[in-house]
Amino acid sequence: MASTEEDFPRGGKAKQTTESTVTPVRQPTEVDNLFETHEPKTTTTKKRKGQKPNLLQKAKKLKTNQEDLKLNTVTAVDILQLKSLKVGILLLGCVKEVKDFEVLVNLPGGLLGYLNITNVSDSYTKILTDQLDSNDTEEIFDLCSLFSPGMLVRCTIARLNTTRRGLISIQLSVNPKEVNKSLSSGSLKPGMILSGCVESVEDHGYLVDLGVKGTKAFLPKQAAKDHTDNLKELRVGLYVTCRLDEVKNDGRVVRLSCGHSAVAHGVANADHGWTLTNLLPGLLVKAQIRKVTLHGLIVSFLSSFTGLIDFMHLETEHASTLKEGDYVKACVLYVEPSTHLVGLSLRNHLLRPGTDLELVATERVGEVVHGCKMTALHHLSGAILELPDQTQAFVHRNHMKEPREEFNLNRVMAQSQHICRIMEFSALEQIHFVSLRLSVIHAPLFRGYHDLQPGQVVEGMVTSMGPYGVTVKVTEHVRGLVPQLHLSDIVLKNPEKQYSVGMTVKCRVLSVDPQKKRLILTRKRALMDSTLPLFRAYEDARRGRISHGFIISIKDFGCFVKFYGEVNGLVPRSELATEPVIFPQNTFYVGQVVKAKVLSCDLEKEKLCLSFRAVAGGDTEEPQFDFKVGRLVNTKVLSKAHNGLEVSILPENITAFLPTMHLSDHVSNCPLLWEGIQEGDEISDVVCVSQSKNLLTLTKKPALKSSLAEGGVVATEFSDITVGMQLIGWVKSIMPYGLFVQFPCNLVGLAPKSETSDRFVTDVAVFYQLGQTVAAKVINLDEEKQRFLVSLRASNVSYSGEEAQARLVRGFQERKAVVKMMTGREDSDSLKQLSAVTIGQKMKMMVDEVRPDGSVTFKCDELCSATVLATKEHVQGTLVTAQKCSVVILYVDLVNSQVYVSLLAKLTGKRSELKAGSTHTATVQHVDQDYAVVSLGNTAQLTVIQTTNHLNETFDSAKLTAGKTLPVRVQEASCERLDGLPLVSWEHGATERARSTATSKESKGLYRYGDVVKAVVKSVKPTWVLVTLEHGGTGSVHVSECQENVRLGSFPTSLLMIGSEVTGRVIGGRHGQSHRFLPFSHPNNTYFMPELTLLPSKLKAADTAPVKTKEKSYKVGDKVMCFVSRIFPERRYLEVTIDHTVTGTVEVVSLTTDLKVAQNPEKAFRLGQAVMAQVLVVCPSKLSYISLSLLDVNPLEKGNVVLGVVQKIDPDTGLLVKLPLKAMGTIALEDLSDCFRQKPLEAFHKNQLLRCCIVGKKNDTWQLSTRTTRTNPKMTPAVKDPEIQSLDDLTAGQNIRGYLKNITAQGVLVSLSRSIKACIPFKKVTKCFLARPEDYVKRVPLNTLVTANILSIDVKNQKIELSLLQEDTKKPEIFSGIQGLTGEVKEKLEAVKKTTKRKSESKQGPKEKPAKKQKKKKCNTEDDDSGVEVYFREGEEKEVAKGKPAAVPKPARLPVSAGFSWDMSLSALKPATSVPDDGDSSAGEEDDEEKKTKTQKKSRHEQEVEKREAEKALTKLETELMDPGLRPQSAGGFERLLLSSPDSSLLWLQFMAFHLQATQIEQARAVAERALKTISFREEQEKLNVWVALLNLENLYGTEESLHKVFERALQYCEPMPVYQQLADIYAKSQKTKEAEGLYKTMVKRFRKASAVWLSYGTFLLQQGQSDAANALLQRATNSLPNKESVDLIAKFAKLEFRYGDLERGKTMLDKIVTSYPKRTDLWSVFIDLMIKHGSQTEVRALFDRVIHLSVAVKRIKFFFKRYLEYEKNHGTPESIRAVKEKAMEYVESKGTEAAS
Repeated sequence: MASTEEDFPRGGKAKQTTESTVTPVRQPTEVDNLFETHEPKTTTTKKRKGQKPNLLQKAKKLKTNQEDLKLNTVTAVDILQLKSLKVGILLLGCVKEVKDFEVLVNLPGGLLGYLNITNVSDSYTKILTDQLDSNDTEEIFDLCSLFSPGMLVRCTIARLNTTRRGLISIQLSVNPKEVNKSLSSGSLKPGMILSGCVESVEDHGYLVDLGVKGTKAFLPKQAAKDHTDNLKELRVGLYVTCRLDEVKNDGRVVRLSCGHSAVAHGVANADHGWTLTNLLPGLLVKAQIRKVTLHGLIVSFLSSFTGLIDFMHLETEHASTLKEGDYVKACVLYVEPSTHLVGLSLRNHLLRPGTDLELVATERVGEVVHGCKMTALHHLSGAILELPDQTQAFVHRNHMKEPREEFNLNRVMAQSQHICRIMEFSALEQIHFVSLRLSVIHAPLFRGYHDLQPGQVVEGMVTSMGPYGVTVKVTEHVRGLVPQLHLSDIVLKNPEKQYSVGMTVKCRVLSVDPQKKRLILTRKRALMDSTLPLFRAYEDARRGRISHGFIISIKDFGCFVKFYGEVNGLVPRSELATEPVIFPQNTFYVGQVVKAKVLSCDLEKEKLCLSFRAVAGGDTEEPQFDFKVGRLVNTKVLSKAHNGLEVSILPENITAFLPTMHLSDHVSNCPLLWEGIQEGDEISDVVCVSQSKNLLTLTKKPALKSSLAEGGVVATEFSDITVGMQLIGWVKSIMPYGLFVQFPCNLVGLAPKSETSDRFVTDVAVFYQLGQTVAAKVINLDEEKQRFLVSLRASNVSYSGEEAQARLVRGFQERKAVVKMMTGREDSDSLKQLSAVTIGQKMKMMVDEVRPDGSVTFKCDELCSATVLATKEHVQGTLVTAQKCSVVILYVDLVNSQVYVSLLAKLTGKRSELKAGSTHTATVQHVDQDYAVVSLGNTAQLTVIQTTNHLNETFDSAKLTAGKTLPVRVQEASCERLDGLPLVSWEHGATERARSTATSKESKGLYRYGDVVKAVVKSVKPTWVLVTLEHGGTGSVHVSECQENVRLGSFPTSLLMIGSEVTGRVIGGRHGQSHRFLPFSHPNNTYFMPELTLLPSKLKAADTAPVKTKEKSYKVGDKVMCFVSRIFPERRYLEVTIDHTVTGTVEVVSLTTDLKVAQNPEKAFRLGQAVMAQVLVVCPSKLSYISLSLLDVNPLEKGNVVLGVVQKIDPDTGLLVKLPLKAMGTIALEDLSDCFRQKPLEAFHKNQLLRCCIVGKKNDTWQLSTRTTRTNPKMTPAVKDPEIQSLDDLTAGQNIRGYLKNITAQGVLVSLSRSIKACIPFKKVTKCFLARPEDYVKRVPLNTLVTANILSIDVKNQKIELSLLQEDTKKPEIFSGIQGLTGEVKEKLEAVKKTTKRKSESKQGPKEKPAKKQKKKKCNTEDDDSGVEVYFREGEEKEVAKGKPAAVPKPARLPVSAGFSWDMSLSALKPATSVPDDGDSSAGEEDDEEKKTKTQKKSRHEQEVEKREAEKALTKLETELMDPGLRPQSAGGFERLLLSSPDSSLLWLQFMAFHLQATQIEQARAVAERALKTISFREEQEKLNVWVALLNLENLYGTEESLHKVFERALQYCEPMPVYQQLADIYAKSQKTKEAEGLYKTMVKRFRKASAVWLSYGTFLLQQGQSDAANALLQRATNSLPNKESVDLIAKFAKLEFRYGDLERGKTMLDKIVTSYPKRTDLWSVFIDLMIKHGSQTEVRALFDRVIHLSVAVKRIKFFFKRYLEYEKNHGTPESIRAVKEKAMEYVESKGTEAAS
C-alpha cells in the first residue's frame, strides 16, 4: 500500500520519509557528465591470501572507464551527410532565403533545410490562427520581419519527408520547446546562452519563450539590442539569442539580455552544468586537440566531451599549424542526442555569436569554371578544388560522378584540371559547392528563372489549362504562363481545341521575375518569328529603331504598346496611322501585335514615344545601307552575346552581327578575341558576307576577306555556281552524313562524308569544327532543287604553302593583339606577367614541387600569378624542392594562365645563328591546337609552326606529337611578326613518309621481283600461309602457290607445318592496310607485305622481270583450279579463290545436282579444299570477280535434272525458277506434281530449292517439271494425273482433271497441261444460268481444280469437247450452288425472243423473209458448234437486251444519291475485239448479208422500198441525235451530249456504263476522272454522284488499295459524311461485312453528333441479325445526341426492329416513347401504322383507345378518330364501327361540357 499511496495520494500532506530511506540526489553534472573522472570511495575489504593490494579495484576502475569512453568516442572524421540525419538532431543553421510561408536554412555539410511558418513558436502560431479566424490580418507579421538572410539560428530536425521525386526534404523547427526540451528550470545558470522566441510585448519589456517548462523569461526593453548594440523593437514570434543574466526561484524566473556585446563573450564552461543531453549548437567552448587527421581534428571540451571538426570548418591559413595538445576556441555545430556525436567549427565567422553572416559570392551560382585544380581529396566526403581566382570550392563525393555510375577515384585523379559548375554558396561554411557532373555542367537553365532573359525562345510542355491561360513546364523547376491573350495572334474562343495537356510548344519569354519566380510567355507567331531588334530595356529603344510589340491598352489619346520586360511606350493618336484616327478602339484591339518605330526615348523617366504611321507609310529616318558582298566597313561594338557581337556599322549606324566564329580563321583564337573585345570598341576592316531579312552578317576571317577582294571568285546566287568552281566558306553544321558549308550570300552546299577528307572518315566531327574556314570545290549541281555538292578533299582543293605561312603569322598576331587589349584594359597581374614573357626566353626559376608523374612546377617573382610547368620529357636530372634552375619558355597558355618551360640542355644552351634557306631537322617540343613549338636541330633556336598546312585539315595528335622530328626550311632567320622567332616551312606529310620509309627499310627490307628468300612458317590458314622473313618481316603465300600439282579435294596449305623452313620467290606484295595484292609496278607499293611463291617451277625460272599485269585474264568456258575460301549457306553460294588477285563465286544451283548437298554445303565442302570449276561470267568492269560452276557437263539440256531456286510465285503461270548458268525457267501448275492439288502453290515459297527436270524451251525460257516421274523415274509412285503431251494421250469418255484458268463470255477455259487448253461452253458447264461471266468468277475462283469428261476428240482440227455436267462426270458440279436462271425460265425467255421476232417480221413485210431465214440458219449452225472455239452469239444477246425488263432481273450497279444505277447488265458484255470502232455491233453481220444478196437482181419496187427504208433510217438517226432522252451508241455521241451538258452526272455515268459494256475498265476510270475535273465546283451533288460511281467501279473491278485511294480523294473534295455513308452502303451491298463494320465504327466516332450515322449503322447491324449489338449501339447514340434527336432516333430504331429484328422489342421501345412523350402525335401515328401492319386487332384497338383519350388539341384527336373509324370499316364489324362512333360522340359532349363550364 505504501507504493500505491505514493503514486495515487488521497490528499493531505506528503508522507515524510525517514533519514535512512532518503537517497541523496546528485547534481546533474555528476549524473550526465560521463567523461568526468571521480575518485571512487575507498572501502575496506578483506584481502585474500596471495592477492596483490588494490589489484581488483584497479581492474574494475579501468573497465568502467573504457565502457564510459565508448559512449562518446569519435574514431573517424567526416562532414555531416544526409544519410546520417535523424529526427531530433540539433543543428546550427544560417538563414539563406525568406519566403512567404517558409524559410530556407543552410545547414552544416552543405545541406538545405526548410523552416515552416508553423514551426517558429507556439505564440506566433496562435496569433496566426486567431487572426485568420477573425479575418483580420493587419497585425500579422510575415516571416521577413522575423528572420533575415545571414541570421544564425538553432534548430532541430522535425521531419524527414520524401518528395514525389524520391528526394529527402529536411523539415526544421526553431520552436524553443523542441530546441531546449532537454533543459529544465533547475539546470538554468547565469551566463548561459539560449535561444527563444518573443511570446508577448509588455510595457517595460518582452516575455520570451525559452521552451523550458515552469520558467518565465523576461527581456527588458533596455537590454533588447541588435547586432550593432542599438535598441531594437521586437515583435511577437521574433527569434532571439539571449544570455541569462539572472536566475531566480530555482529557474522559474529568468532575466535576459540580447545583443552583440551580451552574447559575444559567452563561453560555455563546466560551471553551467552542460551535459551531452542538453548541449546546444551555437555554444562557444574551449577545446583541446586530441588528434590531428587528414580529414580534420578530434578534440575534447567541457572536461571530457569529445567532438570532431571536419576539414571544411578549419581556417585554411591556420590548419597546418595545429597540433595535438593545442587549445582552441570552437563553436558547436550539431549534436546528435542518440549517439552523443558532437560537431564543432573553428571558422572565425562562427566564433562571433550575435552577428549575422555575410551572403557573398551568390552571383557566381551557375557559373561554369574551367581550369580548376584539386588540392585535397577526402574519400568519404569529397574534394577541395581551387578555382583559377584562388577561390576554394568543395565538390561532394556524389557530384564527382554521374548519377547511377560507380565512383572511380582513378579517373578523377588522372585529370590534372577539372571543369566544374558552381551550384551553391554555403554561408555557414563560407565556401562554394560545385559539381563535376557533365549533366550539371551542360544543363540548360541551371539557375532556373535567373538564366532566362526576356525575348529568349524556350520549349516546354503544357501541364494545365484554365481561363487564365496555359501553364507551360520549361524545366523541372521552371514553370511559365501563357496568358489567354498570348495563346495566338488572335483571341481564341476555344483554346482547348488548339492546346492539350502534354503538348510540346515553343514560346518566347515576355518577362521574368526571378525573385517571385514568375515567368510570362507568348505564343504569338508574329512575336516569335520577329527578326527585328528586341526592346528588353529602355536602352535598347534607340531613336529610329523598329520593333514588334503588342497593344496592352487603348485610350482616346492613343495606344500603349508593351515590349519585353517592363518596356512599354505610348503611340499618340496622331501617330496611329497615315490617315486620322478618331476612335482608336474601332481600329485596334488589345493584344494586337504591331510594328512600332521609336520617335523618342527618355531613359531617366523611362518614357517611350512610338509611331505606327512612320512604319506603315515608309517614313523611316533610318539611314540606308548599300549592302554589297565584300564591302569593307568599320564597326562599333554595341553588345556581346555568347555567340557573337552586335555591332553598329559606321557612320550609317546600321545594326549588324559579327559571329564569334567569324573573328578569325583559327578556331582556337575566336574565344580569345571575343574575351578581349568589349562594348564600345571599334573594329575596322570588317567585310559584309550575307544579308538575311533585316540582319547583316559580317566577318573578320582573313581567308574569306581575301577571297571576297577584287578579282576573287564570288558567287552571289545559285546561277553563278558552276562545277569545278573553288570557293571559301565555313562549316555551318556537322551531320553524321557530312558537312553543310556556308558561303557568302547565304549559299549553302553539302560536303558528303566521303568528300570531307582524303582519309577514311568514320566521324566527321573528329576532322572539322563548327566555324572552321574551309576551301571547297563544287562537284555537282541540282538545278531543279537549287542544291549543290562540294568536296573538301585536300587533293581536290588547291592551297599554297605561302597562304599557310600567312595564316600562321596572322594567328600569332591575333594572339598578341588579344594580350595587348586585355592587359591594357584590365588591372590583372596575371595577364601582365604572361604578356611579358615570349617563346624562347630564358629565365631563372626555383623548383616548387616535383610531382609523382615526373613533371615539375616552378616559381619565380616574374610569374608569381601563373603556373609554371615542365613536363617529364623536359626535365633533365634529379630535381629537389627550392633548387634553382635555368629554363627556357616553350609556350604561354593565356586561357589557363600556364607557362610551359623546358630544362633540356640543348634548348637552354647558347643559340647558333640561322641562315635563310637552310634546312634543319626540327623536333616537336610542345603542341597546341593550332600551333606547335619546335627546336631547330642543335641550334638551341625555338620557333612556331602551324599544325596543319591546309585550311581543310584538322590537327591530328597522333601525327604531330612531342618528340617527333620533321625536316624544315628556314624562310626568315628572324621574323618581326613572330616576335623575332625564325619563320620556317615544312610539309605535313614528311613525318609520315619518313616513318613509313624507315619502317619499311628496317623491318622488311627492300625486295624486288624475283628475289629468292628463306622464311619460317609462322601460321597456316586454309587459303594462305604467313611466314617470317630473314630480316624479321612478314610475308604471305597464297594457297595456289603452295603445291605444283594439286589433287582435287586436297588441302595444299595443310602440307606446311608451323616452324618449318621454306624457300620462296617474291612475286609481288600486299598493301599494308588493305592487304590487297599489288604488283611491284603499282605506285602504292611503298609499304607492303611481300607475296611469295613456293612452286619449284617458279623458283627455277631465270626471268626476274617485274609483273606488269595485275590479273590473269579468263574466258567463259575455261576450266580453272580454285580453292574454297568462304561458305555462305544463308546466301546460297560459295566464295572461292583462284590466285592472288581473282576471286570467284559459285551459286548453289551451279554447285551440285544433289539437293541434300545444296541445302547443307558446309558439310560437303571445307575451307581450303581444291575444286575444279568452269568459268560462267567474267565482269568486264571488275576482272578480279568471276562467276563459276562446279558442274562437269552442260546441265541445260532437255531431259536433264538440275537444281533451281524459286524466284517468283505467279498464280497464272506457276513458278519462276533460277537455273544454273544464269538461266531462268518456269514450272506450270500441271507440272508441279503427279497428283493435282486444290491449291497447288501453297507448298512452295520464295528461295526454295527444287529438283527440276527440263522438258523443253520456249521463248528463251526453259520449261520445267517437278513431277516425280520426271525427276526420279526409277521410282514408280501412284500417278493420279498423268502428264498430257498431246491429244493422242486422251480417249473419249475419259474423266480428266485440270485447273480452271478463265471464264469468258464464250465459256469456261480449263487447262489440262502446259500446252493443252479447252474452252467448255456454259451449257456443258452447268444447268444454272447467269447473265454475266463475272458472276461465275465470284463464286468459283480461278485455278480451281475441276473434273471434266471427254465427250469427243478431233485430232485433225486439234479440238476436244469436254463437259463438267454431273450426268457426264458423275461428280458434283462446281457451279451447283449458284442461284441464277433455271432452264424453265430460260425457255420462257426464248419464247419471248421468238414472239418479238415474229412481230418484227410482220412489220417488215414479206420481202425481208429470205434474209431472216438466212440469219436464223446462221444461228442454228452456231448452236450446233460445240468445239474448242466457241463463237459469240451476238444476235441472241442483242435480242435478249431488247426483251422485257421483267424477264431478266438486272442487279443495281453503282448506286448514287440521285437514284441512278447502271441499267445495262454485264451479261450483254462483248469482247473488245468484237466491238467495231463506230459502236455498231451488227455491222459485220449486215456486210455478210449484203454480200449474199448482192448477186440477186432487184426490181424497181424493191429499190423504191429500200430507198424509203433508207430515208426512214436517216430520219430515225436525226431524231435520236435531237432527242436528249435517247442514249448514244458510240463514244462520239456521248462527247457531243457532254458538250451541251458538261455538269450532268447522269451523262457521265452513262458514258462510264458504255465503256463497261465493252469491258473497258481503264476507259471508264478515265471518264470518271474527266468528269471530276469538268463538273463545276458549285455542283456538289453532281460531283458526289461521280465519286460514288468511281467507288462502285473500284469495288467491283479494282483492288483494296485503289478503292482506298479513291476514298481518300473523295474525302478531300466532298463532305466527309456522305462519302463515308456511300462507301458503307457499297460494302454492305457487296457482302463485305467486315469492311462495312469497320467503316461504321469509324463513322460513329467521327460523326457522333449525326443521327443519320447511328441509324445507318443500326440498320446494318439489324440486317446482319446482330440485334444485341444494335441495342448497345442505341444506348451509345442516346448518350451522344441531344434529347430531342434521341427520341426520334429511338423511334426509327423501333421501326427497324419491326422490319428486321424482334417485334416485341420494337413494341416495347415505341410504347416507352409514347408514354414518356404523350403529346408527340407523330410518334403515335407511327406506332399505329406499325401495329396495323404487324399487330393483332386487339392490340390495335387498345392502342386507338389510348390515343383518343390524350389531352391534346381537338383537331389531332379528330384525326385519330377518323383513322380509328377507317380501320374498323376495313377490319371490323358493324358493332365495332358503331362503338367507335359512340366514343366520338362522348368525346364531343365532354369537350362541350368543358367549354360551357
